[in-house]
Amino acid sequence: MVIYALRRLAISIPVLLVGSFAVFMMVASAGDPLAELKGRPNINPAAIAETERQLDLDKPIIVRYFLWLWKFLHGDWGVSVAQGNAMAPVFPKVMGAFEVTLRLVVGAEILALIIGVAVGVLAAVKQYSIWDYIATTLAFFLFSMPIFCVAIVLKNYAIEINGWVRDLGLTDWLGNPWLRTTSPENLSFDGFGDFLAKYSGAFLLPTLSIMAISFAAYSRFQRASMLETLNMDYVRTARAKGLSSSRVVFRHAFRNALIPVATLFSVNFGQVLTGAIITETVFNWHGMGTLLVDSVNHLDPSTLMGWLVVVAVMVVVANLIADLLYGIMDPRIRVG
Repeated sequence: MVIYALRRLAISIPVLLVGSFAVFMMVASAGDPLAELKGRPNINPAAIAETERQLDLDKPIIVRYFLWLWKFLHGDWGVSVAQGNAMAPVFPKVMGAFEVTLRLVVGAEILALIIGVAVGVLAAVKQYSIWDYIATTLAFFLFSMPIFCVAIVLKNYAIEINGWVRDLGLTDWLGNPWLRTTSPENLSFDGFGDFLAKYSGAFLLPTLSIMAISFAAYSRFQRASMLETLNMDYVRTARAKGLSSSRVVFRHAFRNALIPVATLFSVNFGQVLTGAIITETVFNWHGMGTLLVDSVNHLDPSTLMGWLVVVAVMVVVANLIADLLYGIMDPRIRVG
């Protein structure tokens, strides 16, 4: 498994290089990153020329890519040109947005996976029962709901709930704004109750928005995979040997039925990490989605490249973890 993991990592390196090259070429060809700065009145041309030199904008595109790659591999992620500021370091900007999104996505995906797998297993074991019909109806309903609709509906309910809370003489509970951008080490709480109230108020609505869509996918995949596994010959043999239903389901069928869901989780995690733009916009979280939109709007090449590398590495890691889990869940597919 170690050799297999190293081989997968080695294959990922040229993929990352090709992807970074393609994105850099598109971003560099999209326009002038300093157009907003040059459009300001009374700007010293010498200062603009110096800024272009510092950002290597006076060199051909191909040369600029390899200069960026060389600096990036040596720990220099470049500087941001967003809003005309050419001296803001990219690394803390990208890592800050990544931390915010990771706080939001990890909890939502783990909850969606646990609940979705449990509901999918129950629906498969109780096929055509009332529980199966409820789970199927709920999953298809959530599939048909765009995430912005879910987010907006939840936000409207939050406004009403906060109104009831204010009527009781308390501060707003849902949507604490300071927790969305403040680093954990700078937070302070007045006891466990205050900690629980603030964290739940800040994370509840966006977590439910992301979790609702992911839950629908996990539950349907788990149900289909579980039904297929329960009809396998080895499961029938286990039943014929007189094993209890719970032992047949959890010891013989459940682990193998998790393999397609593990694949879906690795793919879905990368999509949610990069696609939480709507959720972040509705609930005013400044994470990776917001960073991507701002970087594209301002033609900020260094920030876009930093965003790409972080997201690409996370997708590679998620897929690698899924591949390793295959060997744990099903020894037949282990490789040496």
